[in-house]
Amino acid sequence: MSEIPRSALGRGLRLASLPAAFAGRQALGLGKRVGGRSSEEVAAGVQAATAEQLFKVLGQLKGGAMKFGQALSIFEAALPEEVAGPYRATLTKLQDSAPPMPPATVHAVLARELGEGWRDLFTEFSDVPAAAASVGQVHRAVWSDGREVAVKVQYPGAGQALVSDLDQVSRVVRLAAGWVPGLELRPILDELRARISEEVDYRYEAQAQTAFADAFADDEGYAIPRVVHGSDKVIVTEWLEGVPLSRIIAEGTQAERDLASARYLEFLLTGPERAGLLHADPHPGNFRLTPDGRFGVLDFGAVNRLPEGMPPAIGRLLSAALVGEADEVLDGLRDEGFVKDTIEVDAEHLLDYIAPFIEPLHHESFRFDRPWLQSLFRIINDTDRPEWSVGLKVNLPPEYVLIHRVWLGGIGVLCQLGGEVDALSVLEAHLPEFVAPEYLDEEPEAPEPALS
Repeated sequence: MSEIPRSALGRGLRLASLPAAFAGRQALGLGKRVGGRSSEEVAAGVQAATAEQLFKVLGQLKGGAMKFGQALSIFEAALPEEVAGPYRATLTKLQDSAPPMPPATVHAVLARELGEGWRDLFTEFSDVPAAAASVGQVHRAVWSDGREVAVKVQYPGAGQALVSDLDQVSRVVRLAAGWVPGLELRPILDELRARISEEVDYRYEAQAQTAFADAFADDEGYAIPRVVHGSDKVIVTEWLEGVPLSRIIAEGTQAERDLASARYLEFLLTGPERAGLLHADPHPGNFRLTPDGRFGVLDFGAVNRLPEGMPPAIGRLLSAALVGEADEVLDGLRDEGFVKDTIEVDAEHLLDYIAPFIEPLHHESFRFDRPWLQSLFRIINDTDRPEWSVGLKVNLPPEYVLIHRVWLGGIGVLCQLGGEVDALSVLEAHLPEFVAPEYLDEEPEAPEPALS
């Protein structure tokens, strides 16, 4: 039976091969430059080879390694264009594909989870996977009542692989962090590690998906597949047709980009509002536009339980920041635990530090795109800015860690999509205690120059 490699040593060696091979390619590149090839030509070759190896290693290992790669792929929009090219296509592959399990392995899992007569539950079952991801792969089938269904089968050894990888993947964090300076990757790893038990028990996913499907059942703008059957390692849901966001990112029309961006942003807010849950796996492979124009959502294995909805403090603090209430923002961040009482912070510098992040909310409509995100990261890493050191003084309270990761990832996806979004209206409608500034009709000068 072909399974995910379980050996911590074996998986660690494969992960260690990434930075080691990168260093080797850099040394080889130096030799080529000495031999007369241009630095640009050599750098492009090194980047392309690193990207190819990244996909091969993280994709084959699946488990936590691939999940880390998927999280990383969201942020490719922050890379400078001359760097992004070699990585973009390769990282995007990690969003909705991976080397599949053989049919015999799939059948064994189904027999163990659904019983030896599992075939009687279906009138049709395709052995060719329709999608393969970090913890399981999906097969298309027809349920006994005639419904088309998606059957997600967990890889044997996925639990052990998740535990092993999230201990070992720190070997590549330093290499990965160099691609997107200013991006803190360790909190992502820590948060993934904290949710291992839920990731590998599909019963949690079934509960979350049912809650979302109930909450959005009457919404003409969204499509959430119903759960048909489930167990610990297998989940059967209604099949959902649609164009994945990864394809819209690659080749979508502007109208598709605008629609997907608006619905994506709205969904991140309406999940907590309606279902008391935040969908916490924001990469594009989990979302699609259906043929009838609805926004389809898949994969509910990672969620943040917010029974009271999004914390009202977020809306209050955003509203205060938009109108320049520096003292109110600092006091509110202290109350929420973002700034400890023992830390001295200049309120105006704090507001200046926040300003680039909320630039989109100074416009009634804003295009999230790669140039804007790249500019944002350049500002974050500009140590000459007086407010740069403020970032070192801000704490992230535990209850906000997953919210922060989802929204950071969500912004990355929006910038890949490149859609025009009326973000203010979405936030005003769905973010508790958020109030859009009244001055927008006057087109005021924003606290920071518009990022282009």
